[in-house]
Amino acid sequence: MQKVEHIGIAVKNLDTAVPLFEKLLNSLCYKTELVENEKVNTAFFKQGETKIELLESTDPDGVIARFIEKKGEGLHHIAFAVANIEEEMERLKKEGFVLLNEKPKPGADNKLVCFLHPKHTNGVLIELCMDRK
Repeated sequence: MQKVEHIGIAVKNLDTAVPLFEKLLNSLCYKTELVENEKVNTAFFKQGETKIELLESTDPDGVIARFIEKKGEGLHHIAFAVANIEEEMERLKKEGFVLLNEKPKPGADNKLVCFLHPKHTNGVLIELCMDRK
């Protein structure tokens, strides 16, 4: 793994969360994006080399909506940049980690992504991400 690529934060509403994080981070949101396959709207902030991704559900039955219902708004996942997502997925499977998707899938910010089951990572949802070519 190369670095922390971004930290994902689940929010109920981007319209209220974006201005809050702009004040908190003293930085403007530089990008918003709808990720239809994940049923989320995202908003991105840059802090040094790391990004903050706010995630708002577009579906009351979506993963983010269910997360907020269960745990409330807050830290959802930590994403690590990897050079080769398929090799890293294979390495982690061999190490005994459980992947939530067997193949990389399209994610926000022009990335291919894979999530690791939090039951095998001390309760933290881990995302692997790699720039799409």
